[in-house]
Amino acid sequence: MNTRVRAEVLSPWPAQAMQALLDRDPAGIGEDDPLPLGWHWLYFRKPVRTSSLGPDGHERRGSFMPETGLPRRMWAGGALRSLRPARIGARAQLRSRVRGVEEKRGKSGRLVFVTVGHTLLQDGDACVEEEQVIVYRDAERRAASGPESAAPRGNPDAAPAVPNAWTETFLPTTVTLFQFSALTYNGHRIHYDHPYVTEREGYRGLLVHGPLTALLLLDAARRHARAPLSRFCYRARAPLFADEPITLVGRPESGVVEALDPTGAVAMRGRVV
Repeated sequence: MNTRVRAEVLSPWPAQAMQALLDRDPAGIGEDDPLPLGWHWLYFRKPVRTSSLGPDGHERRGSFMPETGLPRRMWAGGALRSLRPARIGARAQLRSRVRGVEEKRGKSGRLVFVTVGHTLLQDGDACVEEEQVIVYRDAERRAASGPESAAPRGNPDAAPAVPNAWTETFLPTTVTLFQFSALTYNGHRIHYDHPYVTEREGYRGLLVHGPLTALLLLDAARRHARAPLSRFCYRARAPLFADEPITLVGRPESGVVEALDPTGAVAMRGRVV
């Protein structure tokens, strides 16, 4: 399987920019502070030549990510495990390996799931272990989903009301999506190119990044937790759209966290420990 190693100093700026995106004081995080779990996604970005980009804005596959023959790419889920704090301002290394490629057939046709493992290290010691799952789909346009076709409030995938759950709301604007795309060097056109995402991919609007939704859940869970979080696993279930509020819900007794769309349907579900 393909492997890749990247190294860089975890400079304060990306973490401070993420603080600003979350509408917090950028100076609230800086040199020698622990890097929040998951925030290594803001680092280890490689410049990609324009001639090496595919039609969707991502780097053409075949070097690190395998060529699947399927053009549409989505972040399906993953898991994070914290082993020790990674420190901002120190040099770090990210070791990545494609662990598996699995083909399935779903309602939309052929699907290929690519599992990638990552290990974040500082001073030779592992700080974070991660597994990401990326799904590739065929090029057929899906039916564009409008408000009338969204999941109804009484649908079975809607999250039930649970006492003692914490709830927050986050509004991902088009500026939010632009900033997160820039911060993570993500050229995927579904997050900023409205004609592309509606006409080529068949969605009704700009899509919120899966990693952004996961970080919102993890950030909220961390602030509501009584002790530092050591594990987070999550799965994307449905798209979220720009300029539509996301409800973040946590159930401390079970560790379950969910991102709900405006209808109350679960768009992402995870568990924290």
